[in-house]
Amino acid sequence: MTPIATLLDGESLVTPELLARHAPSGRAQPQADVESAALNVLVTLSLFERRFQAEADTARVFEDLLVYLHRERGRHGAAAFAQIAPRLRSHPIAAILHQDPFTDWSFRKPRGYSGDAHLLDFIYGHRNVERAVTEATDLGRAIYDYTRDAASSVAVRERRDLLARLVDRIAAETGEGAEILTLAAGHLREAALSAAFREGRIGRWVALDQDPSSVAAMAEDYAGSAVEPVDGSVKTYLAGTPDLGSFDLVYAAGLYDYLPRAVAIRLTRQGLRSLKPGGTFLFANFAQDMIDDAYREAFMNWELILRSPEDMWEIINMSVDRNTVEAEVTTGENGVILYGTIRKTG
Repeated sequence: MTPIATLLDGESLVTPELLARHAPSGRAQPQADVESAALNVLVTLSLFERRFQAEADTARVFEDLLVYLHRERGRHGAAAFAQIAPRLRSHPIAAILHQDPFTDWSFRKPRGYSGDAHLLDFIYGHRNVERAVTEATDLGRAIYDYTRDAASSVAVRERRDLLARLVDRIAAETGEGAEILTLAAGHLREAALSAAFREGRIGRWVALDQDPSSVAAMAEDYAGSAVEPVDGSVKTYLAGTPDLGSFDLVYAAGLYDYLPRAVAIRLTRQGLRSLKPGGTFLFANFAQDMIDDAYREAFMNWELILRSPEDMWEIINMSVDRNTVEAEVTTGENGVILYGTIRKTG
């Protein structure tokens, strides 16, 4: 596969290099303590390796592994676990876990970055991933049965459905010709679930994404519709190039998980500037204390910037005069994803 470095515009802020510079918070531990913790985890992973080979209930073994790694991350702190995680990938258990096509795709990063649109298709169970799932080993499919229904995956599917309902609500409030902007649109799977979109009640749906592969997929899937795929990064959007116009709804569902606080605030301000009077801006972020956080970091090589409700409110309060908007922070049903919603009142 062609390396993504030859495809991206080189300006995206959502890169592994960016996340590498975003040091997890927490008190630093002596290096000797980190080494000791890593060795203890590696020993325990050998026990889980034998369980995977001996036990028939793969889901039970995998769930126990997730819980164990999550506890170790909480015990040692995010900063220390960030040093431990790379060591764990060299353990033979990685060869077992990477039989799961979802985990393997995330770890290999064929598109060059974390959380790409094809990865989300594993969560959605989209036809795009059927071949990879079919060709996986029996054990790999058994692990995938768990990973695609883990709490974070359930929350991502709920997020897709929530976005479709939000589009429908905005379209109903606006009337014919609602205009929407999606930032980091991926494959824009929520569009297929929107009644307003299917019924032709969306006037313009601009779908911005940094990945030309995703832009091409949207252009093919939604040819002749209101969807306008645009190849652009966070940096180009912040610079206002190109000028995309103004919208009734602007949202970023899978982007803030990769943005440091300062960039998140700048993006929120720009999103609000893109709104028409009475328009709505929504951003989503994975919440802290996710049960699969350590597994994702260690074996999927998928780092996220997790936030609390207080963090979400700080982004909102630093982005806008609260006297000019209505704002709220909510959670999805299982509490894994947080949503910040800002509506212009004037």
